[in-house]
Amino acid sequence: MNITKYTLDFRNIEHHSDVHTIIKDCFDFPDYYGRNWSAFWDCMTELYGPEIHIEILGLDVLEKKYNNYASKLTEILKRFKHYVKIFEDSIKIEIVSGDTRIEIK
Repeated sequence: MNITKYTLDFRNIEHHSDVHTIIKDCFDFPDYYGRNWSAFWDCMTELYGPEIHIEILGLDVLEKKYNNYASKLTEILKRFKHYVKIFEDSIKIEIVSGDTRIEIK
């Protein structure tokens, strides 16, 4: 089975508007992506399929600079993982910091 891997990398984020640019580019969202949390949810629910792996790099940087963005991102990704029960076991979401990987359940 093919795993579709996405890496959100916030390690070098400069401005809060960069968050949605990184998201859009990572998931290859369409140009009409609204760059807000509602649009993020809408586009994420269109990604469903077997074996999705999402890595989040630099969440600590995002939390430090824009804590509400980090918490909203992880909240939506957790909801996404459990949105369709038949896929929840095939969606892996990890926060990566150095050699440490913490899976969002």
